[in-house]
Amino acid sequence: MAEREQLLRILIAEDHALVRAGLQALLSQDPEFEIVGEADNGRDAVRAVGELRPHVVLMDLSMPGMNGMEAILDIKRRYPGVRVVVLTLHKTEEFVLASLRAGADGYILKEATPRELRLAVHTVASGKTYLSQDVLGKVVSEHPGRGSSLAQSGVWDTLTQRERQVLKLVAEGKSNKDMAQFLFLSTKTVEKHRAKLMAKLSLRNAAALTAYAIQKGLVGN
Repeated sequence: MAEREQLLRILIAEDHALVRAGLQALLSQDPEFEIVGEADNGRDAVRAVGELRPHVVLMDLSMPGMNGMEAILDIKRRYPGVRVVVLTLHKTEEFVLASLRAGADGYILKEATPRELRLAVHTVASGKTYLSQDVLGKVVSEHPGRGSSLAQSGVWDTLTQRERQVLKLVAEGKSNKDMAQFLFLSTKTVEKHRAKLMAKLSLRNAAALTAYAIQKGLVGN
């Protein structure tokens, strides 16, 4: 029993039965994963999270009834510790940013390789954010010549050295307490730097900050 408690509990939220079956078969090959349930719509996904307590939810965006975006918002409001990876066909900046603002911890495309999917799940489960390179490239190419909403060069120049340090540490999955110890600051001071950073960038959560940090080359993806 002790060994099974260490497994990453995964819930699959996807409205196509064949896709769900494929994902279950694929993820079950990883000895560290346990598929604890499935849902074919957003409302059932939220309910299943409450009942099954997964560590990670694989979330499709286009589902009947409550869609994936609404489900992410509800899950994060009710169960903030649950990690959510968006798995979708949508690769436009609009969907990526909306998902990050809703609270998604990862975003990969259905055309991703099995290896990348497993990597995404492991990455978000460890407290970090995962964005596929295809998604990052698409976000940048949406605004050639002036950068994307995640890579505002003008705003970058206004960040202090300390704010850039905090940004990097957030992207590495560090908590405010961890950052305070690393930077030899009080937790309250770190919280102020983080709040100021988010206000300058107009970003609302750690996932969005991480996406920005990846774009700026502060951390690898």
